[in-house]
Amino acid sequence: MGESDRNGAFREAEVGNPHVHVTRSFDAARLRASWQRSERYGVPEDEVMPVFSGAVDTGSLLYECGTEVLRGLQATLANEPISLMITDSEGLVLSRLCTDASINRSLDRVHLAPGFYFAESNAGTNGLGLALADRAPSLVRAGEHYCTDLRGYTCAAVPVLDPLTGALAGSVNLTTWSEQSSELLLALAQAAAGNTAALMLARASGRIARPTPRGEVFRVYADRVAPGDVTRLSPAWTTAVDSARTAFEAGRVVAVVGEPGAGKTALAAVARRALWSRERLLNARPPAPDDVDTWLTLWTPELAKDGTCVIVSGVEALPAWAAEELARQFAEVRGDGPPPFVLTAPDAGAVPVALRPLVDRVVELPALRFRPDDILPLAHHFARRDRGRDVTFTSAASRALTAYDWPENAKQLRRVVREAASRSDVVDTAHLPAEVFSGVGHRLSRLQAMERDEIVRCLSEPGATVVHAAGKLGMGRATLYRKMAQYGLNARQLKS
Repeated sequence: MGESDRNGAFREAEVGNPHVHVTRSFDAARLRASWQRSERYGVPEDEVMPVFSGAVDTGSLLYECGTEVLRGLQATLANEPISLMITDSEGLVLSRLCTDASINRSLDRVHLAPGFYFAESNAGTNGLGLALADRAPSLVRAGEHYCTDLRGYTCAAVPVLDPLTGALAGSVNLTTWSEQSSELLLALAQAAAGNTAALMLARASGRIARPTPRGEVFRVYADRVAPGDVTRLSPAWTTAVDSARTAFEAGRVVAVVGEPGAGKTALAAVARRALWSRERLLNARPPAPDDVDTWLTLWTPELAKDGTCVIVSGVEALPAWAAEELARQFAEVRGDGPPPFVLTAPDAGAVPVALRPLVDRVVELPALRFRPDDILPLAHHFARRDRGRDVTFTSAASRALTAYDWPENAKQLRRVVREAASRSDVVDTAHLPAEVFSGVGHRLSRLQAMERDEIVRCLSEPGATVVHAAGKLGMGRATLYRKMAQYGLNARQLKS
């Protein structure tokens, strides 16, 4: 079926099917874009043929919490023909709960069952596939499904984001017969997804939830671009900067990739400033899914202005429809000169499919733990920027900073240095948080974190010994040594 035929079929599904009612043109645009993607993927229109995995991860936090939440919801829907499912971020169905034998048999026939992938690329437009692609709550009714085999159902799905990292963890999907009322289906799915994320946070050892993305668009000023003098940083940093600068000079579109907080935006800005020192740089960070339309309207007109470049951070978090809209606008503004945009993402594979053809050069920035020579120069830069004057780090504090792995990279280093420098112009180990001295590779509960912090406080007191600290803590020396090993603490690093 050609594109015009497909659009005609979609319009017929919108207005001719009594069970299909698209309430907003925005929803219709998302569905139409999903149908177009399904066609490009080569999904059969008359038969559901999803990929079978054969293996389902039942040990994940998402599976544990999502299944528990859905079991509670199922108890309140005991007499309703509704199937409740959990999927991972790739659309793999992890669990399915339903007491209605007829809908279970029907779903088995279309393979909507644990072990099968139901992403758009596998099964065409469907509720859970659209929710994952657009990272937004989605309701797909009857004839809105791409494959005819699925048009007997209505599916409501809501993405579940990891409450600590903000990464897409999976989705909650509720499926019922197409003739059933669907007014409350999406609300139930949203409540279940929210409860799943809340339970994941509660069981993630008491860690603080990641703030909701706000979609900031702000100016990158020259005095805040370079983390210290670039020439003082490591070869890993300068090589990446040189690679990006060469690509920009040649008129290439660059995607800077690396771990969150590694300094991808700073790298792109340093490379642009090296070539065009008076260029106006903007950084656009992705917002919550519901705000993407407004976010795009806010900054995309800036792309057409002379002497302006927009660094679009975290493109992996963009809904599929937004990535397609960006790809269209980027193609329109790209001329013979340097492209007025740069992309950042965790890795090349995370760049949305619609944007990948535009990328000419991928520049990788290694994590801070692979650039130990950058830690002290960055620490001095961050302290000077926050205090407005130079700050000194004692040799013990310097050893502690350089020995730490910095799992959150430069972002975490800046937070630690800001807090320490606010307390003294001479930063010693006593001014550093306990996390810097801990080598544990797993999350600590709140009680464990409090215990670790108290041990660090006692060991870092002037003249303190392990025996002295054990006495203050009310535990034996052997117990303290065991606790120090448990938390990866080194007594020597705590001494000035």
